[in-house]
Amino acid sequence: MSLSIETLPPVRGTLTPNRPMDTLSWLRVGGPAEMLFQPADLQDLQDFLTALDPAVPVFPIGVCSNLIIRDGGLDGVVVRFGRGFNGIEVLDNSRIRAGVGALDAHVARKAAQAGIDLAFLRTIPGAIGGAAKMNAGCYGTYMADVFIEAEAITRSGQRITLKPADMGFAYRSTALPDGMILTSVTLQGNAGEAEAIEQKMTEALAKREATQPTKERSCGSTFRNPAGYSSTGQADDTHELKAWKVIDDAGMRGASIGGAQMSEMHSNFLINKGGASAADLENLGELVRKRVSENSGITLVWEIMRVGKPAAQ
Repeated sequence: MSLSIETLPPVRGTLTPNRPMDTLSWLRVGGPAEMLFQPADLQDLQDFLTALDPAVPVFPIGVCSNLIIRDGGLDGVVVRFGRGFNGIEVLDNSRIRAGVGALDAHVARKAAQAGIDLAFLRTIPGAIGGAAKMNAGCYGTYMADVFIEAEAITRSGQRITLKPADMGFAYRSTALPDGMILTSVTLQGNAGEAEAIEQKMTEALAKREATQPTKERSCGSTFRNPAGYSSTGQADDTHELKAWKVIDDAGMRGASIGGAQMSEMHSNFLINKGGASAADLENLGELVRKRVSENSGITLVWEIMRVGKPAAQ
């Protein structure tokens, strides 16, 4: 089915056919979205989904900070969340509600100003919707630890509320069904002094600068740490077996294909050094998985999502 603005439900937001995704992607790669929809607000999104042909695939994105969009692009409608979905509201002295388009760092800062400790979010790239969907975390705290509920819209346009049990939180993942679109997330953090929380975030940023290639184009950790974890990942920073270590042991630190490279600074960071295609990035990742498997018998699991179609041959 070929999509056009004329064949889709009317919207108050913006519909853009064949929109290249590389300029919207954190890694600056990706072919075109068949149709990019930027809804004006929640009602616009709900009306659109309610009227949309159920056969048309729908894929929501934020800032694509954990996503490789393949060079052939994405079929169907890609929903991108902008100003109508980036509000942040302090509910009380421990809870905050954020639209899915709100950046993790902005939520952490707004929470800190209100004396709510969500400091772990400060160093996580991307937006709250993706963080909730992927159960993002660092330094021993995960979204599952602070999640209260989320508002969502089903593929058919029904608004629902999701509780922790509905999310199916696991290590670096959830069990949300395809087509389910989060629209806002409510989080609860420990109460604290604003200055102390700010200092905690400053220290975390300094640690990240010292150990990760923050100036490069990357999606953070490329592969999950090996072995099992609890749903909240409390062992994340104490477990002996790290993805970077098995990558190093396989001799893949600094390895490259085209413009893609495993960072010299942190070998579990896949970076676009400039001019990489999505295929370069994905092929390098697969080569790392192959070499690690050959060297240690460990099968690394992608943490970065890969979506869309390869480029036509």
